[in-house]
Amino acid sequence: MEPVIITAAITGAIAVPSVTPYLPWKTEDIIDSAVGAAEAGASIVHIHARNPMDGSPSADPEVFGQIMSGIKERAYVVICMTTGGSPAMTVQERTANVTRFEPEMCSFNLGSMNFGLQQALKKERKWQFEWEPKYLEASKDFVFKNTFHDLEHLCGLVRKYGVKPELEAYDVGHLYNLAYLVREGLMTPPMHIQFVMGVLGGIGTMPEDLIFLKRKADTLFGAEGYTWSVCAASSGQFNLAPISIQMGGHVRVGLEDNIYLRKGVLAESNAQLVEKAVAMVTDMGRQVATPADARRILGLKGIDQVKY
Repeated sequence: MEPVIITAAITGAIAVPSVTPYLPWKTEDIIDSAVGAAEAGASIVHIHARNPMDGSPSADPEVFGQIMSGIKERAYVVICMTTGGSPAMTVQERTANVTRFEPEMCSFNLGSMNFGLQQALKKERKWQFEWEPKYLEASKDFVFKNTFHDLEHLCGLVRKYGVKPELEAYDVGHLYNLAYLVREGLMTPPMHIQFVMGVLGGIGTMPEDLIFLKRKADTLFGAEGYTWSVCAASSGQFNLAPISIQMGGHVRVGLEDNIYLRKGVLAESNAQLVEKAVAMVTDMGRQVATPADARRILGLKGIDQVKY
């Protein structure tokens, strides 16, 4: 088997600052956290931007530029830039930065879905910012829009700028959407699929859910037609990671998806979560991929070809 690519999702747009004091949302903190994750063993960092004044999700190209160039100056790690942003953003807002920065990788969401974050409201807490509870409550009415028009638009962008898409499948129907893109010649194997599991509105985090997604992807694309990784929310992060490692896949960890190191214990950094994943990989007899390994395995264009 190839070395295991560990992706660290640094901040995302799901967790709000009040759920954990360790979520990096200021620009310099996001940079520091990404560099720390790379030093701990992540070969890819998945990047969202946040408003440096209040931690709210942001698509501001100036903030993105500061984050990505700041990471690049200090680490050789692959940067995978979001095109998901947050479900509250338009697709134009979410994808504009691909054109501006031409990254090595970007996320590519494969279908529309409900995207509920309201469960974070169940626990009483003191909110740091007024927007946080409103954002979580409003998610009951979020539809994360990724229509076929949107998918075809993003296919054109990644092809034009030589960006490797991280194809995010939140449910089995998303794999059929990808199969359509392949049939139409809009997406070409070998592809890299991220099984995103445990989001309210998508597939769950039971082991059989992962096995089903993997088998369906094998049927649609052939085992040689794609590489794959697992991203799971909350406790699913480390319940499914060893299954992926055993099956020949890759793993994603990070505070975007899970704020706990273990039950009841908050992770104090993304680096801690990466270190836990590294231990799993080595304990199971596989090697951890370096950034150079990840670039080879995924066929990336290289850090010298980006615009940041």
